[in-house]
Amino acid sequence: MTLIQIAALIALGSFTGFCAGLLGIGGGMMMVPFLTFLFSIYGFPAESIVHIAIATSMTTILFTSLSSVRAHHKRGAVRWDIVMVLAPGIVIGGLLGGGKLFALLKTSWLSLVFASFVGFSAYQMLRNKKPKASRTLPGKTGMLGFGTVIGFLSSLVGAGGGFISVPFMLWCNVTMHNAVATSAALGFPIAVASVIGYIYSGYGNPLLPPGSFGYIYLPALACLAIASVITAPLGAKVAHQLNVAQLKKAFAFLLILLSAYMLNKGLSSLAL
Repeated sequence: MTLIQIAALIALGSFTGFCAGLLGIGGGMMMVPFLTFLFSIYGFPAESIVHIAIATSMTTILFTSLSSVRAHHKRGAVRWDIVMVLAPGIVIGGLLGGGKLFALLKTSWLSLVFASFVGFSAYQMLRNKKPKASRTLPGKTGMLGFGTVIGFLSSLVGAGGGFISVPFMLWCNVTMHNAVATSAALGFPIAVASVIGYIYSGYGNPLLPPGSFGYIYLPALACLAIASVITAPLGAKVAHQLNVAQLKKAFAFLLILLSAYMLNKGLSSLAL
């Protein structure tokens, strides 16, 4: 990679790491569109670009989530009771979504799936509807099922799960700071299960560029991981100091733009 490419990846990793700590979203929703754009410039095979972007983004969350959750845990904000009941389902869903199904989906459909869920996440942030005061988290069976959904969808789009888990926890009257911190902790089991699936489903694929491990592009991963690990604790610190309502709105509009980009890419690929 050139110095310009390395600098672009470090800048992307720094920004997404900060947002991961701030909002508990893992960073994948921003990282995937930008990586898709960068990998297109690199000349990677069109059939694999989105797969590589998603897998590399999710692997970065392995490092980002550990850095972010450590900062949140120091402030006592992580609801470990929620993490424990969601984690088993998340692992099951992550393995299913990151496995052979991930390899079978064409770039166009992956782009459309990603655009749909990023757009949904932006809508939820802008809607900001208050839940009923009596609403609480479901029982163990319900949490297992919802954890499976989180893991499955997150592995398909390369995100840490916060685009589903944060709105879900807020809907169940978990406080914003606790929801963000707990979502950051959930990013690790999501990433572990998904990464195993990406390595398995992409291993030996002749369409992948040199430096790939399964669908994970290791040179980009190194730049992104180093930068995001440094900035994730900064985002977590800011999350406990600010009212993030206005920032959430600005972030939602950014997600709308990214969703539109991936939607356009998916529809363009279908037209070919």
